[in-house]
Amino acid sequence: HTTPILQYLKQHGQLADWEIAAAMDIPLSNVRSSLTDLSARGEISRCSVTRFTDGKLVEGMLCRVAGTIPPKAPGRKPAP
Repeated sequence: HTTPILQYLKQHGQLADWEIAAAMDIPLSNVRSSLTDLSARGEISRCSVTRFTDGKLVEGMLCRVAGTIPPKAPGRKPAP
């Protein structure tokens, strides 16, 4: 069954857990719990990500629907 978070990822592509929480107005702890369940079921791919916001360490998860590949970055590519 498709959860609202999975549906959101299908519509918006790869996102971090804090971005999903802010956009859907859901507490971050609930989003992380749901993402953990979705990952255990093989519905999404996720990895840990660390960033610094105003000098403060913020850890989270970067998630996308399983089996999807993010689009290539624009610009020139290295020659083979």
